[in-house]
Amino acid sequence: MMNFEQLEYVKEIIETNSMSIAAQNLHITQSAISQSISLLEKEFGVQLFKRSRFGTVPTDEGKKIIKKLLEILEKTDELKEEVQSITSSFSGELKIATIPSIFMTFLLKTLSRFKNDFRQIKVTIEEMEKKDVIDSVNQGVMDLGLISLFNPGDKLPANIIFHSFHYEGNFNIIASKDSALAFSKELQLVDIKDYPFVMYERSYFNNLIEDLEKQYEPINVILRTKNSEVIKRAVSEGVGISLVSSLMLKDDPYLESGRIVAIPLTGYPLNFNILSGGIYSNGGNQQRLVKKFLEYVEV
Repeated sequence: MMNFEQLEYVKEIIETNSMSIAAQNLHITQSAISQSISLLEKEFGVQLFKRSRFGTVPTDEGKKIIKKLLEILEKTDELKEEVQSITSSFSGELKIATIPSIFMTFLLKTLSRFKNDFRQIKVTIEEMEKKDVIDSVNQGVMDLGLISLFNPGDKLPANIIFHSFHYEGNFNIIASKDSALAFSKELQLVDIKDYPFVMYERSYFNNLIEDLEKQYEPINVILRTKNSEVIKRAVSEGVGISLVSSLMLKDDPYLESGRIVAIPLTGYPLNFNILSGGIYSNGGNQQRLVKKFLEYVEV
């Protein structure tokens, strides 16, 4: 498939009328540039250049195609300049607060893409409980918060704007592939009350366990941890089952390899979806930069 690198090769050959000089100017070997041009000619089914001991010049058929290739390259350069002018207009520091389930999934990929275009921006990330994320953004300590809302129960301060990531999740029970639960299509709280739990030590999940215990009896929680990887490892080893959001399972290697299975949990009090998004203060100093970062989010 044609790439921008090949366009640069074509341009240099046209300007020098020499494959060897073009290779020297581009700091690559002559065989590398020759092979790349041959692949391009094979792709088009047309010989672009005539090679001889007197130099390298376009063929009659190649002239028309090369003209279009150089036009593409010119437009590409214009696009790069436009992107550069846009990115260089942003500066400063972006402070992000996030709940752990978001940090462990798509945030790192988003950050990598953003930093590639905005190398001059200093980004700092702090992991917090959801309540602390909301408070830190509301108080202006952090510029952007990444949270999940459990509709319709969650309320945000009036001056906080919520930017949805258009990802709606739910709750799942995760169990070892060898567990009797692994064959279930869905589960209710009554189905899991007798199983040992590996518990995600976060306020919302603790509240769910308390609700479960009020309805039935004390739950056998044999491990509590704030590390989601420890939870999945323990579940895969058959230590117990766990309750997690579907966002925590996005692109998860334990799930994809079949070491654990995820079964949707239905019924009271889980009769609503999880809505993930970013929050920021209306009129905040870094609102423009926050909005630019949010454009890079792909859940």
